[in-house]
Amino acid sequence: MFRTILQPFYAFFVAATFLASLVIVLPLVALFSLGNSFAARRAIHAVIRGWSVLWLWLIGMPVRAEGEPMPEGRYIVVANHISYLDTLVIFPAIKGYFRPLGKKEIVKIPIVGFIYKQIVILVDRGSAQSRAKSMKLMWRVLKNEGNIVIFPEGTFNETGAALKDFYDGAFRLALTTGTDILPLLLPDTSERWHYSGWWKLWPGRNRVKFLEPVSVAGMTMADLAALKQETYRKMEAGLVAYAAEGQGQEEA
Repeated sequence: MFRTILQPFYAFFVAATFLASLVIVLPLVALFSLGNSFAARRAIHAVIRGWSVLWLWLIGMPVRAEGEPMPEGRYIVVANHISYLDTLVIFPAIKGYFRPLGKKEIVKIPIVGFIYKQIVILVDRGSAQSRAKSMKLMWRVLKNEGNIVIFPEGTFNETGAALKDFYDGAFRLALTTGTDILPLLLPDTSERWHYSGWWKLWPGRNRVKFLEPVSVAGMTMADLAALKQETYRKMEAGLVAYAAEGQGQEEA
């Protein structure tokens, strides 16, 4: 009852602070985007990271790392996807420069779409040509720039299970480039901002946890299914453990 009454006011506060902060962020992103270079993309990344840390703290959704810190090295980071907030939480969570793979459709959203296309490698999953192009761009980023972040479920998990089935792309890229997979768990984002409505916002912690990297050493493309399954199994077990922990706290 308490949450039902206050949620609209909190949603208004979140929307108002988001729009107000864009007055500062958007001109900087627009300015740096004129460079169209690696240095420009790094500058934009730094702006987005700093803004996300401050804004999430301001609205009462701070990011809190659990477990071991992110290991050194270059990885294909794969994370579960169940909230609009996921694409923002990854910035405070991941050390160093990275580029995420994202759906091309988001570009159509006013203002947000402009920022989105400056930092994201765009893909139209329905187009073989688009998928091939994004694969080449990700290979180039891994070789010359930094980490790649992929949500292997492709879209929000609305199944009720810990995870949806994974697409092959992240694992095909890992095997092609010889880059290890680094699983990242986002157990709280659906509680902070539920996918079923833009107004379904509520403050609280945003925990993030890196699991042990999944090595691709000695693997070939014939091992794609096994690599995908191993990653899925580890992430599923971690998310189930978080869910059980949350249920236990509620019962207590």
